[in-house]
Amino acid sequence: MTVARNLRKAFYVSVFVALLVPLTLMRGRAETAERVAVDLHTGLAISGFDPVAYFVEASPVLGKGDFEHALAGAVWRFRNEGNLAAFVDNPEVYMPRFGGYDPVAVARGVGVPGNPTLWLILENRLYLF
Repeated sequence: MTVARNLRKAFYVSVFVALLVPLTLMRGRAETAERVAVDLHTGLAISGFDPVAYFVEASPVLGKGDFEHALAGAVWRFRNEGNLAAFVDNPEVYMPRFGGYDPVAVARGVGVPGNPTLWLILENRLYLF
């Protein structure tokens, strides 16, 4: 190879690496943040149902407007102050898996919000279907 060709090759490799590294880093950060299904009209997560009530009361319960918390681009509602405090302390425990999207649809590559009245707790994680 000629000197000019080696220089061109080195230049292209360095440009490729310079572009690849930031994209890889951005991709890693984006994967750690889970998108949450949000009602476009109200901004409520899981249609205003209390995510802690699924664990405490073993049933879907609508939250009240007096007990709200904003997290992950959504407004979460709770039935009482105790449920709100539990969620604020450990949101990763009470947030629905897949951000409240239907896991069957997610497996098919489609983002369909889950129905808060069709739910399952499996291995201490909430799933909405």
